[in-house]
Amino acid sequence: MISQMNPLHVAALRLYFPVATKAKATRFWHHLNAPALAHHLLTVAKAANIQQAVLHQVSSGYLPGERLSHLHPELTGMRHPQCLELLDTEQRLREFMLEHADELRKVHAVLFLCELPLGHDRAMHAARARKAS
Repeated sequence: MISQMNPLHVAALRLYFPVATKAKATRFWHHLNAPALAHHLLTVAKAANIQQAVLHQVSSGYLPGERLSHLHPELTGMRHPQCLELLDTEQRLREFMLEHADELRKVHAVLFLCELPLGHDRAMHAARARKAS
């Protein structure tokens, strides 16, 4: 089913990848120590004016084909899953995915089409309440 892109509807793009995943080296010093993919994607999301980005701390889980992993405060496996969630319109998130396709080939991406944010509903209900009185 193909969705119709509506600028009022919010979409969530969840990117799942191992904690140890590194971003592509873009500078000379990155060849010595490439930045973590999570930090890189947060930085480029902010630069692209993505409405919201949240890096979730995963306490337990596994990625496709991997073993179950548990977060430990002193020692976390390199394959422990991480989730970066981006919120914006579907169109902007798809554009972000196309622009960063090279980096995103390392992740398992899931796009959720969402309802209108609750803040919109509250404003709509308040306007109806004012009309009714």
